[in-house]
Amino acid sequence: MSRLETTFARLRARGERALVAYVTAGDPSLADTRRLVIEAERRGADVIELGVPFSDPIAEGPVIQRAMNRALAAGATVARVLETVATMRAEVSVPLVLLTYYNPVLAFGLKAFARTAAEAGVDGAIVADLPPEEAGQLAAEAEPAGLDLIHLVAPTSTPSRVRLIARRSRGFIYVVSVTGVTGERQEIPAGLAAQIRTLRLVTTKPVCVGFGISTPAQVAAIGRLADGAIVGSAIVRMIEERAGSRTLVEDVGNFIAELKAGLKA
Repeated sequence: MSRLETTFARLRARGERALVAYVTAGDPSLADTRRLVIEAERRGADVIELGVPFSDPIAEGPVIQRAMNRALAAGATVARVLETVATMRAEVSVPLVLLTYYNPVLAFGLKAFARTAAEAGVDGAIVADLPPEEAGQLAAEAEPAGLDLIHLVAPTSTPSRVRLIARRSRGFIYVVSVTGVTGERQEIPAGLAAQIRTLRLVTTKPVCVGFGISTPAQVAAIGRLADGAIVGSAIVRMIEERAGSRTLVEDVGNFIAELKAGLKA
């Protein structure tokens, strides 16, 4: 079993749901990213998603776009992100998942990306702009390397496409809760429960919900529907507001602990 499969199986056995915490790698620096990831695990994050900075992140709202621009300006690259993962892996036991886009992966080389990521200690990859119908070449490299390729299912996905995504996703299935980009929202979409029920009919794989999930109350509500809640923009906004502060890591850790509290058995 992969580290992701093991993590979700352990949580299910305990009646617990996963907190997937997202940070943009390199914002405000790669050294800070390492400290934030270590603290996130210590304070309860079950899976950590690392955004690989890219100049045209079409799935991201303003908060994460700004973070990616800051990380690129600070010199973050795919290679440097993978080097950072390799250095932190000895200190972090939770699964690490990359959120990236296809251009950086293609430029790095599909085989090289899959092998280098897996050797660094990455457990999975979400390629936000790569539909499953076109992911065959990357999947052919990722699977033998031991890298789980995680696909996104949207509210607009047709039943046949939901089945395809469920079949091809590894590690977990990423449910996009809204049509649109990432960002904090006031309410959980009314149709989310039905969207998850549709998935449950075709798969037993873990289902995690992201896009717009930002408060402890929203996370707890997601925990009653799905196997995990993904929180990104709210964490990244806190990092943006506290960058340079001596309490940056502690403040983010406290927030992650609040988010995780509603997902415990």
